[in-house]
Amino acid sequence: MTENGEDATLVRHPGTPDLRLAMDAPGPPPPAAGAPHDGRSEEGPDLPRDRNQAILEAAKQVGAVLKRAGHRFALAGSVAVYAHGGSGNLQHDVDFCVRPEDAEPVAATLREAGLTVYAPPEDWLIKATCFGQDVDIIFELAHRPVSAEMLDRAEELPVESVRMPVLAPTDLLWSLLAAFSEHHCDFGAVLPIARALREKVDWERVRRDCGDEPMPAAFFFLLERLNVI
Repeated sequence: MTENGEDATLVRHPGTPDLRLAMDAPGPPPPAAGAPHDGRSEEGPDLPRDRNQAILEAAKQVGAVLKRAGHRFALAGSVAVYAHGGSGNLQHDVDFCVRPEDAEPVAATLREAGLTVYAPPEDWLIKATCFGQDVDIIFELAHRPVSAEMLDRAEELPVESVRMPVLAPTDLLWSLLAAFSEHHCDFGAVLPIARALREKVDWERVRRDCGDEPMPAAFFFLLERLNVI
């Protein structure tokens, strides 16, 4: 997802949680034993052995916190692909989907767990930090609000030792293809995901939901020529 520096200016939009930026927020309280944290200490970072493992640990910690609090959510992004059997080469950050009306309660839960939570300029997500990794709490995918129906379709899968709801493969691929535009059209990043999950995806539904948008149509042409679908 989009990287944002701490000097970003908070822009309020309807439905966006009223969150302070990290630089304006007071320091988080010391986490309780076993609680997630942002990975920083006076002795230096206390991180897992590599970036992929750090991302997985952040996903597990945040997922466990959201489960304990009873929030409705689904894991998304590259960690969701991994949970469905895709590559373990994870990208950038951890993504979770929640309904727009649940974003602010989720933010409060993460703050209570000791995580730094802040609002970037984008009005479709909030951000947190766990084990030094960015965690995106997304309430709008490809310009559509995350719906209860989408969360109902999520599958409970293990992310290493923690079971949690994971975005269904069809919804996951739709969200990637529907996000293509003239300014963001990285077929090379999505092609391995399509190959890895192709037998689990309802491709006709993805095609129907993407409509006649040119970039998804071009990607479907590529998938057909490569015999992926």
